[in-house]
Amino acid sequence: MPSLFASYLRIYEPLTAFDRERQVFWRRYAKEGRDLGPIEGPVRQRTAVLEALGAGWTRLPDLPDEAYVLEWENSILVCPWNLRLRVAEAALNARDGVPAVLADAFVPPVLAGQAKAVVEDWRSGARVLEQGVPRVHEQIATWGVPLRWFAFVDLEERDIALTGRRRTLRYRTEISKARRRAHRAVSVLRKSLGDAPITEAVEEGTRWLEEFHPRSVVELDYGGLVNLLPEDKLAGDDSPGLVAAGLSALSRGDADAAGEAYEKLVARWRSVQLLERSN
Repeated sequence: MPSLFASYLRIYEPLTAFDRERQVFWRRYAKEGRDLGPIEGPVRQRTAVLEALGAGWTRLPDLPDEAYVLEWENSILVCPWNLRLRVAEAALNARDGVPAVLADAFVPPVLAGQAKAVVEDWRSGARVLEQGVPRVHEQIATWGVPLRWFAFVDLEERDIALTGRRRTLRYRTEISKARRRAHRAVSVLRKSLGDAPITEAVEEGTRWLEEFHPRSVVELDYGGLVNLLPEDKLAGDDSPGLVAAGLSALSRGDADAAGEAYEKLVARWRSVQLLERSN
């Protein structure tokens, strides 16, 4: 099955980032080869969430622990899926914009209360869950890539494969590099634009990066979007370079150059977003 038309920002953490019980579990999980790759994984995640939500709607189910596994510099790193959180978010999203009577019939208040508690625990970090410190290891965006994500990676870190049936385009970098880039971007944006939405968005992403182990790896994966773009567009994609150029222009006060880079970036990804509305 093809990947969904979504992109992903993932954090792979070393086993030492987890408590001893989790370390044993994830080490065995990786050794047994139970993990799925980032191509098959999104489909499995979506299937698990939909099946969980369709199973009576009386409680949040217990879901198996799954993760992406990455071998990086002779170490094993994992990116847990956090399926229980995904189910809770899906349950709450299903109520959004729906009349109360229908919302209660589709997602009963008892289930909605449980889902809200799970989401608030993960977002606030007020309590330590069974798996350890609450951390969401994967962010998902449909029909495009959030422009702020490109501030965390460098064009030279691109890994692209366009041959065969499984096309991929992703960037991987050490989290220390991603953090430096993120902090620099926030500094430039705050000095140049102040409390603009883009500044706040990058700041939020920067805070998220700070939650993880210093030896983690950041991955920006185009996911199923590679199936929407022709090979020449993928091969020539330089979105991280445009973001870097725009930030550099802002830092030296060249608003025209910054605006030009931004307009190119927006135009490039608007064509993908418009596909969501096509029949």
